[in-house]
Amino acid sequence: MKMKKEDRKGRWHTAIKILIVLFVISFVASWFLSIFMEDDFRMQEGNVAVIPIKGIIITENYNVFGQEVADSPTIVNFIEQADKNPQIKAIIFEINSPGGAPVATDEIASAIERTNKTTVAWIREMGTSAGYWIASSCDTIVASRMSTTGSIGATIAYLEFSGLLKDYNITYQRLIAGRYKDIGSPFKAVSEEERMLLQKYLDRLHGYFISSVAENRGLPEERIRELATGMIYLGEEAKELGLVDVLGGKREAVGLIEHKLNITAELVEYKKEPTLADILGGVFSRQSFFVGKGIGNSLMDARQFSGIEVWT
Repeated sequence: MKMKKEDRKGRWHTAIKILIVLFVISFVASWFLSIFMEDDFRMQEGNVAVIPIKGIIITENYNVFGQEVADSPTIVNFIEQADKNPQIKAIIFEINSPGGAPVATDEIASAIERTNKTTVAWIREMGTSAGYWIASSCDTIVASRMSTTGSIGATIAYLEFSGLLKDYNITYQRLIAGRYKDIGSPFKAVSEEERMLLQKYLDRLHGYFISSVAENRGLPEERIRELATGMIYLGEEAKELGLVDVLGGKREAVGLIEHKLNITAELVEYKKEPTLADILGGVFSRQSFFVGKGIGNSLMDARQFSGIEVWT
């Protein structure tokens, strides 16, 4: 019996070693290949860049199975590369996003506003909240009549376990420096004063959203404020409200550019293909992050002891 246990233990150790070796080899091979593949999009021929913005808009670049994200560093880099490329005459942003983080949104929107190229937002299925904020930064917005647009608003979300702790007679010990340091902690109920402070913060963020859309769309701020209830609109309704310029899809977006610039459009997609290292890294380092993100962020975040998340 003793020999069998040692046998099993030896097999486990061997299997773990093999997995580690395979992972290291895959990572190194992927990194080596990425040196040559990294800038493939720059070598492709074309005069109209297509930059996809799909999934939740965030500031970090990572990959997880089943979780498509649009990270601002990559997208901003694509915008800047397209702007520097003399062959590129216009940029189409293919948007299919429900929204995302305010900072990431502002970084992408600012990069669009800085470019000297003609810009067209193409809202395919969904361009809501932060997705719409980015779309409004473009010269023209094209949206499918069946698409979901708008949702001009912001939200703060956090978990609260205070009732559960009370039920199980668990005490929350509060040691902080700064009276609002643990605002939004899941272990205590938010006080009325804290709720007002959070709402004030949220209203200010909402105001930035409203003023940016109003300026981008050339509409009175009062008009956008009327529409900024967080409500979503079908593309057709959004056009009637002045939030969208043209109903249609890729063909209409391309046609607009060809008509405006008097060119025959040749599209080139600026899209970073995931390397093997990205895929493996997503599996090993980020899968658990997303599985436990709601609870993990609330229990203990590396940056702050707060479960608050802010989204536009």
